Amino acid sequence: MSAVSPLQTWQPALRSRWQAVVRNLNTSALLLSMMLSPSSYRGAGRAAVARHLYLGTAPMLPWFTLFVAMASLVLIRIVVVTAASYGLSQYALETVIRVLVLELIPLTSALFVAVNVTLPGGVVLSRQVARREPETGTGALVLEAMPRALAGMFAVLTLAVVSCVVALVLAYLVVHGPTHQAFDSYTRKVGQVFNPAVTLIFVLKTLFFSLAVSLIPTVSGMNREPASSRRSDLPEVQGLMRMFLLILLIEVASLVGNYY
Repeated sequence: MSAVSPLQTWQPALRSRWQAVVRNLNTSALLLSMMLSPSSYRGAGRAAVARHLYLGTAPMLPWFTLFVAMASLVLIRIVVVTAASYGLSQYALETVIRVLVLELIPLTSALFVAVNVTLPGGVVLSRQVARREPETGTGALVLEAMPRALAGMFAVLTLAVVSCVVALVLAYLVVHGPTHQAFDSYTRKVGQVFNPAVTLIFVLKTLFFSLAVSLIPTVSGMNREPASSRRSDLPEVQGLMRMFLLILLIEVASLVGNYY
């Protein structure tokens, strides 16, 4: 008997993995094209989109904003007091804006939406596919997957924008107090931080965060493979790992763009 080479052993697994990657990319492209198509927002599709947008954002927005406000107050106070103790008060506000608004809030918004909206939605889609509930086709994608993915993107962008505004207002109140006399200098400082390059990176990072946390769980749930061909009976776990890896890469790329 001839020995089986390692290449012959790995070839089926590599082929299967490549086919899964191609299938996920095709599904992601199809979902994005449906988001941009006006026909997806007619009739039952419009009702499904509106329902998922509301359920994915409205219940989470008040308590997430409250959480960000409390955490921002603590962090801003720590930075201001620490900077004052070292005689670096002039750098406290810029540090708060860069650390809190540019980095922490978009990342936290993406993770909160992933845990509360898109990952549970991906599990629901995975179970429906396993039970063969939705028929494969454009109608099922419009009524099930596309609204869930769009709701995840909308939730990330909404939470990030609202929380950033709240954090900027709290930073002004902590540093300058309830007065309007320092408003001009404050807006000038914020404008110095948010120069065109930093603003572009911030917008792109938040957008890519929203795409990552919405598309990956949705696509993983739709493209569920038979349990016998996988190492895990929970296909959403692999989607979770891919999502966190992509978020990490996006964050690292934004840090490189901002500070190198």
